Amino acid sequence: SPMNHPPRTPATRLLSLGKKHGARVAGLAVLLLATSAQGAEFNRLLADRSAVSFAYRQMNVPLEGSFKRFNGRISFDPAQPALARAEIDIDLASIDTGSEEGNDEVAGKLWFNTRQFPVARFVSSSIRPLGDNRFEVAGKMRIKGRTLDTKTLATFTQQGNIGVFEGSFVLKRGDYGIGEGMWADYGTVANDVQIKFRLTAAAAVDKK
Repeated sequence: SPMNHPPRTPATRLLSLGKKHGARVAGLAVLLLATSAQGAEFNRLLADRSAVSFAYRQMNVPLEGSFKRFNGRISFDPAQPALARAEIDIDLASIDTGSEEGNDEVAGKLWFNTRQFPVARFVSSSIRPLGDNRFEVAGKMRIKGRTLDTKTLATFTQQGNIGVFEGSFVLKRGDYGIGEGMWADYGTVANDVQIKFRLTAAAAVDKK
C-alpha cells in the first residue's frame, strides 16, 4: 500500500542510485574532485623540495653539479596554462661542483663573477600546452649581465595540492660569457651545459 512506500524524493532516489551503482557514483565523485583539484592555482614554491642542477663535459669527461639556494614565484593553474607566470632567482655563489676548489674557481671573474653578478634570473613570457601534461616555457634568462631569450620543455604532475614541474634545456655558456680567458676554449670545457630543474609548488588554499 502507499503507506508502506513513502514518496521517492531526490534524496531517496540518490540514495537508491548509490546502493545500486555504488562504484559508479564513487567514481564520479572522484572525477569531480580531481577536476576541482586541477583548477587549483599552484603559487607557492617549495624550495626545500625542489632542485636545480647542471651537467657538462670537461676534457670530454661528463661532470655534474647543482645550486643549493634559489627562490622565486610561480603562478600556475592547470586549467589556464596560458596565464601562468614564473620568476626564478638562483644564488650563483651556492654552486656545488663537487669540490671547494671548483666552487671557488667558478665564482671568480672568468666564470660567474658572483661578487658583481650574484644572481641568475629566469622570467617566463609564455607557457604553451603541448598535450599530455607537457608544456613549452619561453622566457628570458639573465646571467652575468646578459639577458637572452630561452625556451625549455617541462612536464607537470600533480598529487593532491602539490604540483611538480620537471624539465631541462641546453645553455650555451659562451653566450653569457661564462668561462672567459683561458677557459674560453670549448675543447677544455664544452660550450653546452644542460640545466635540469625540478620545481615543487603548493596550491593556494581556498578560503571561501
